[in-house]
Amino acid sequence: MSKRVIKMPKMLAGAIGSDIHTAGILNFLNLAQKENYETIYVGSVLGLEKFVDSIEEVSPDIVAVSYRLGADSCRSLLKELRVLLERRGIDKRLLFGGTSETAEVAGESGIFEKIFDGSETTEDIIRYLRGQEKTAGSNDYPQNLLDRIVMKKPFPLIRHHIGLQSLEETEKAIEQLAQSGLLDIISLAPDQNCQQWFFRQENMIAAEDGAGGAPLRKREDFERLYRASRRGNFPLMRCYSGTRDLIKFSLLLRETLNNAFAAIPLTWYSQLDGRSDRELLDAIRENQKAIAWNASQGIPVEINEAHQWALRYCHDAVEVAVSYLAAMTAKRLGVSVYVAQYMMSTPPYISPRMDLAKSLAKKELVETLRDDSFTPVTMVRPGLMSFPTDPYMSMGQLVSSLLLSSYLEPQIVHVVAYCEATKRATATEIIESVKMVKQALNQVNRGMPEILADEEIRKHKEYLKSECAIIIEAIEKMKTGEMTSPESIFTAVKSGVLDAPGLKRMSVARGEVITSVLDGAMYAVDNRNNIIDERERLNKLGINV
Repeated sequence: MSKRVIKMPKMLAGAIGSDIHTAGILNFLNLAQKENYETIYVGSVLGLEKFVDSIEEVSPDIVAVSYRLGADSCRSLLKELRVLLERRGIDKRLLFGGTSETAEVAGESGIFEKIFDGSETTEDIIRYLRGQEKTAGSNDYPQNLLDRIVMKKPFPLIRHHIGLQSLEETEKAIEQLAQSGLLDIISLAPDQNCQQWFFRQENMIAAEDGAGGAPLRKREDFERLYRASRRGNFPLMRCYSGTRDLIKFSLLLRETLNNAFAAIPLTWYSQLDGRSDRELLDAIRENQKAIAWNASQGIPVEINEAHQWALRYCHDAVEVAVSYLAAMTAKRLGVSVYVAQYMMSTPPYISPRMDLAKSLAKKELVETLRDDSFTPVTMVRPGLMSFPTDPYMSMGQLVSSLLLSSYLEPQIVHVVAYCEATKRATATEIIESVKMVKQALNQVNRGMPEILADEEIRKHKEYLKSECAIIIEAIEKMKTGEMTSPESIFTAVKSGVLDAPGLKRMSVARGEVITSVLDGAMYAVDNRNNIIDERERLNKLGINV
């Protein structure tokens, strides 16, 4: 069956009076063409009689008028244009584009359906062309992840987290963020007391209230913050998963926030990282049950595992293997929409070229699992460890990191505010950071140079995929039941198949591997800083592959 093509309106556009500026209106027509409008450009420096003649001749559905040369002359021209259109009985949808000065005059004229003053983003213009323009008080924004992604194409969804010292500050910030229309996903960050002890509040430490996030203590607190988001572009809401009682927490988040997606690790929030006192095997079992529960409710799931290993300075091959293992686990547990996160510049000092190769290796392996029952969604983010404390240098790191990540073709961009190397972000810094990133994404949308054919990127990507295969083979040899069962993953950690230097003092992990950044990539090395491949490393552990 042939795909039905929807006929879009015909649009005529030109710059009137003595205005010679063409860049803005041609860019607008180019965007309209990409949205399947039929466009006719009739030029610049157009006398009004000639302009109206063109309207009569072409008979468009929409007429776009451009003028940038000053308020007084604009007022006179628009008054004359109105008279000419009325005299000839022409009734068309009229748009105006100009400066803030001339746009104000256009607004006074009362003849334009829509006025653009140059402050709009490409994304705003595309939404208007699609008939999706935000209207104050309107709730026509999709409230599930995949539909929101489709609505935003060709731009990714923008996500940021918020969790300030008090509930009142957090509520006010969420209102500001939602009203700005800049974020599609607001991630709620509760404090550690909430994440660990919400269902056992007698264990909370009062002195730590508000540490690391907002002090949510009642179901009504979640509902209150969700209500704060019901304005502007009605962003999706989600929340950190908690570090114990994960299924109870998941149910709470579904009922209070319509949780956009859950983020649950495989091995963390346990004795492995100290964010919970759960035994590692018990934690893996509980985490997998929570993943399966969210899957059963149709809630998308992110298994935020791989970057946690990278934050402990694991070598690239382990990070790639853990990323693949997490996706395999999600699929086995029934997750239908899987949010695959790729954290860039982590650990610090890896090169952009090798960073991209590592992320591409992970993504290609995750994508091999795609089928009718399993849909991976690509989410990218900058690594906070790479942010300098100088705010302007941090701004540069934020934008450059996410510009590089655009080669992964993300559907979600998780922005981390430039200030977070030194303090938690308020709505002001979040909005500033998102605007920086959106400008970078506007540039990306115009076309990027092809660097994925770079031979060094290709070689390192394939090397990591082959090293990952050896790690997966080792886990397969030692598995108990399914390769992604809690027991199999526990054994992989205890045996040292999965290992990182940052786990050295963790009793449940070996922490024996030595890693080093060489030629921009993170490798396992020996005491002389010579690279050790996975076959050699695992053989030293007594695991023959």
